[in-house]
Amino acid sequence: MINSIPPVVPAGRMSAAQQPELPLPDGMLLRPWASYDVPALVESCRDPEIRHWNRPALLTPAGAEERITRWHGRWQAEQAAIWAVAPAAGGPAVGLIGVGDLDLAGGSGEILYWLLPAGRGRGIMAPATDRVSRWAFEEVGLHRLRITHSVANPASCAIAVKAGFPLEGTMRGALLHADGWHDEHLHARLRTD
Repeated sequence: MINSIPPVVPAGRMSAAQQPELPLPDGMLLRPWASYDVPALVESCRDPEIRHWNRPALLTPAGAEERITRWHGRWQAEQAAIWAVAPAAGGPAVGLIGVGDLDLAGGSGEILYWLLPAGRGRGIMAPATDRVSRWAFEEVGLHRLRITHSVANPASCAIAVKAGFPLEGTMRGALLHADGWHDEHLHARLRTD
């Protein structure tokens, strides 16, 4: 069967350009991950809060370097856009934000994020989520973005709502964590919101 619906975002829109740096308020910046961020990425996989909500595998420095290289490749393949949340004046990452599960033809993706202890409590993530969302809608041309998180994670829920992602519903037993199956909230934002 021939699909008569054209893609929402034509192939090549992302890969034709370098991944941009996106400024944030309060002296913070979203930038592509770099080799000097390897210690921060290794630390993230050992942080109890990040491990609980995101389920990362433990990484060695070599594994972290490989993951950063893979993220750059996923940009070129138009599969994901992953940024380091870092001080604009320079320094290692204090968090991660990105758009994963990209479906350019269908016009959608999923926002993902975490913060190391050095980045928590500063109100960074809601503006970062809004900034990445505006990039995805205005620069890439996506139609819909979603955020999912465990219903037992109120901090993530607050970030989603502050960033303009209203709660759409609860997905029952949607994700297995170390402590069992969790219901997940589904938040979404449209380009027209």
